[in-house]
Amino acid sequence: MLSATFLMALGSVTNALLLVVGLYIYVSLIRQISGRRSTSPGGSTTVFGFPEAILAAGLTFLLLLGVLASASKPSIQFSGRVLVENLLFTLGIVLVVVAFLRLRGFDLNSLGGFSKTSFLRALSTGTILMLAAYPLIALADAITQRLLGSGSSKQSIVELFNGSRTIEQRIIIIIFAVAVAPAAEEFLFRFFLYGVLKRFFGRFFGLMANALLFAAVHTHLPSFAPLFVLGSCFTIAYEWSGSILVSMTMHALFNSVSLTLLAFPELFSQ
Repeated sequence: MLSATFLMALGSVTNALLLVVGLYIYVSLIRQISGRRSTSPGGSTTVFGFPEAILAAGLTFLLLLGVLASASKPSIQFSGRVLVENLLFTLGIVLVVVAFLRLRGFDLNSLGGFSKTSFLRALSTGTILMLAAYPLIALADAITQRLLGSGSSKQSIVELFNGSRTIEQRIIIIIFAVAVAPAAEEFLFRFFLYGVLKRFFGRFFGLMANALLFAAVHTHLPSFAPLFVLGSCFTIAYEWSGSILVSMTMHALFNSVSLTLLAFPELFSQ
């Protein structure tokens, strides 16, 4: 009895320390960002203009339509076919944005900081910042569970993974969640939408609006607050590092861990 009480107390203290460390790291990043002059995260002084703002407004409207459609028809069955359709639709949007920016003469490599850091450095930096973000996400999740009750924390893609019967379907889900979604979502949300919001409204509004939209498009109320915190951490990491590869790495790591933990509850505690 005493041993169990001691372990519970030790766990609570450890969680509190991890939360303090996570807060300290991200507050430090924000302070460093605030001390810089306003440039694009990639270090270029080139900024998006009104044509990009119009495209961003259209993309935001399209995403919000998807949120409203999902909210009005929550009984839609999520299937492998829907997943493939979403994958192709997402890639199509990315290609349209890339083509538009290229026609406008933007250097995406420089603007997104793709060549600013090596893969190993992006991986190490992304891993550290993701570990620091987990206590913040866990706090948001705990608050949500307290307010909403113990609802299911599984998003549709996880439930589809659990229910898949073929290895081919699971491979498609893993590729989508670990490779395609992180790269596509970080390009659209952090590189493009945040870049436009920051250009016209400043860093703070850009971060908040971007994180709210990022959480909303996942159309899963129990995950809204944790996803808002997650999106904010991605944006801070991108703004601080100057490379979209860092937030892409964080996103891929988060999806990998989440898919593993939620898909195999018999091996890990929920």
